[in-house]
Amino acid sequence: MRRFAVLCLPLALLPAAAGAQGFSALVSPPRFEDRAKPGSVYRNVVEITNVSARAARYTLKTADWTMDAHGAVAFDTALAPGSCRPWVGLEAAQIDVAANGKRRYRFEVAVPADALAGECRFAILLEGEPESAGGALALPVSGRIGIIVYLAVGEAAARLRVVETTTAQVDGQRVPVLRVRNEGNAHTRLEGLIDGIDAGGRRYGLQPSSLPILPGETRTLALTPQADDADSAPPALAYPLQLKGALEWDRQTLPLDLRLTP
Repeated sequence: MRRFAVLCLPLALLPAAAGAQGFSALVSPPRFEDRAKPGSVYRNVVEITNVSARAARYTLKTADWTMDAHGAVAFDTALAPGSCRPWVGLEAAQIDVAANGKRRYRFEVAVPADALAGECRFAILLEGEPESAGGALALPVSGRIGIIVYLAVGEAAARLRVVETTTAQVDGQRVPVLRVRNEGNAHTRLEGLIDGIDAGGRRYGLQPSSLPILPGETRTLALTPQADDADSAPPALAYPLQLKGALEWDRQTLPLDLRLTP
């Protein structure tokens, strides 16, 4: 069974008020990316840590989710068409974790024997108990963390092609962007560095956005020039810009050899 990288997606039910409510939970890992065969039961464990000085009670449930063009995730507890959530079993709907304590929480996915090759995607929502936000209305709020699970079933795999290369303004700088289409039946991410030479002859390594490319999705991914050290701002690019090299995904390569003007 193959294992991949992890990413954290913490969200608050009411972002403006959640910080005042003492929702102090951490999860590890915050994301699972794995494989399972039809007819098998996939099992795994997430470690939940209560980093507050008082005991906490959490509720857990599954949800479907979507991601917008900027990487923001929206959860929905209504069952989406074709959702694999009926395959999912959770250890408990509610747990108590002592102050500064940890709890190993189990979940499983019973993949049907007749499941077609594809990707089972869902979230496990960890929520704190509602507390008063204070103020005149004293509205109840609660914190939330979404643990994302990607489970490739059978021979599911991503299949990428670049549909457009252009430039766009990202974080105050014009950078190269790729529009990449995933024509496969599993998600993936682009990795690696592309060599760039700008109009002044300066050389840079450009790194792609780490956002996932879901099956059937066309995602716009920025290529960001990397600074010489972690404390420096990304260098400004002078166009025209020559890009050459290859990015990687699932042991495959996506070659690039192009010249971009702003």
